[in-house]
Amino acid sequence: MRRALLPAIIAALMAPAVAAWGQGRTPDGAALYRDHCAACHGVTRLGEMGPALVPESLARLTPERAEKVIARGRVATRMPAFQDTLSAAEIAALSRYIFSPPATVPVWDIAKMRASHRLQTPRDRLPAKPIYHADPLNLFVVVEAGDHHATILDGDRFVPLARFATPRAVHGGTKFSPDGRFLYLVSRDGWVIEYDLYGLVPVAKIRAGINSRNIAVSADGRYVAVANSLPDSLVILDATDLTPVKVIPVVGDKGARSRLSAVYTAPPRHSFIAALKDLAEIWEIGYDAKAHPVYPGFVHSYETGHAEALGDRTGPFAVRRIRLQTPIEDFFFNQSYSLVIGASRALGGGQVINLNVGRKIADVALDGMPHLGSGISWKRNGHWVMATPNLRAAKVSVIDMESWKTIATIPTLGPGFFMRSHKATPYAWVDVFSGPNRDAIQVIDKRSLTIVRTLRPAPGKTSMHIEFTRDGAYALVSIWDMDGAIVVYDAKTLEEFKRLPMKKPVGKYNVFNKITYSAGTSH
Repeated sequence: MRRALLPAIIAALMAPAVAAWGQGRTPDGAALYRDHCAACHGVTRLGEMGPALVPESLARLTPERAEKVIARGRVATRMPAFQDTLSAAEIAALSRYIFSPPATVPVWDIAKMRASHRLQTPRDRLPAKPIYHADPLNLFVVVEAGDHHATILDGDRFVPLARFATPRAVHGGTKFSPDGRFLYLVSRDGWVIEYDLYGLVPVAKIRAGINSRNIAVSADGRYVAVANSLPDSLVILDATDLTPVKVIPVVGDKGARSRLSAVYTAPPRHSFIAALKDLAEIWEIGYDAKAHPVYPGFVHSYETGHAEALGDRTGPFAVRRIRLQTPIEDFFFNQSYSLVIGASRALGGGQVINLNVGRKIADVALDGMPHLGSGISWKRNGHWVMATPNLRAAKVSVIDMESWKTIATIPTLGPGFFMRSHKATPYAWVDVFSGPNRDAIQVIDKRSLTIVRTLRPAPGKTSMHIEFTRDGAYALVSIWDMDGAIVVYDAKTLEEFKRLPMKKPVGKYNVFNKITYSAGTSH
């Protein structure tokens, strides 16, 4: 009997020591990553729905700041807070792990791109005209993140015409060819796809990077530019079939590398404009040397305003570098594309860069975390004004685009992500997106700069991303939920007109508004 009790007695005596040993043991960062992070950031840490978590992509983040992000989450992103799930020691172990070199050095060169390329439908097999009777310029592309699909929606009758599978974690910034026929999408893990909106069939796909931010299509329809954060590069693809044309490493004049925050096309300038996340520069890349003869081969210094030669960097896709005092991560153009209004989410504040002279010309009072990529502009009392939601603060800022002074700060029910309008409507719509009122959409009068209506399309569910029909008669809102929907509103009466079930629709993009670079939508 005594012998039978002996193991239990020993176990009881050892229990405090075992518990103390367990508490003192260093947590396994790799196991924690696998259990809590791999679903979004990829098993290999090279990014999927979330960005890559390897030293090469964490240049501006210290381990201490990484611990805070893991603990508290990140505002206006899908990054959750783990402070109630993981201990401080586990969070520190996770931070150490993501700063450790990966087992395989991440490389994605032009040979790997070519190996990933697939031509699915050659252009000579595509129909000469649409296979449907809807207006091809009033189509919407609805990105459904819930099950990784996209729906092509007739913007006149609000009925789906087609639905096709997309890569995981497609970035919502859908782009189109200048005539509106071809659709281009990019995923966070670098896949670019081309889709024919006449024949409703895929054309081509390629993996252009390991972790990509967004894409842009040249105004002549010849090229697609891909902004990568891993590897640090700007990739130029042939827009016809997505074959790679050129890879431009993102390297400063002292050899420092940088991720790209974003790239957009500037149609009147025949160029791409790219913001560098880790260096205080923006780049202008001309794609038509005949139409863009002044700028190739030069860098403009912030300190002097003078152009400095870049040696042999001339010809197609030459890089013109404009130096700044601080990096910009998010930016917005005026309607002539002569000015860039940029902001740094980490450093705060805004700045206006004149692309013609190659330097900053003004500061803009933008605190918090403005989402300039979702900014809009319109004429008010004879002056162009711009408005931006704020990812961290419950407000919309309205800025005069001549004096660069804030003319109004409109309180909202919470931080917003997207803002939209149309020249045919007196209203601007903004979502709330985060916080207890994330189910609200607020409608602002563009003349009085006051909120005139608060809509709640699906109480308790996140309402986000507004987009208008070609004529501005209807506004479409996304219900960001697996059991979600596109809710169509009459833009005059502000009453619901129709509702279509969707799987977590991230955004929807109207062909006409995008290819005409409407002042009321993102570019």
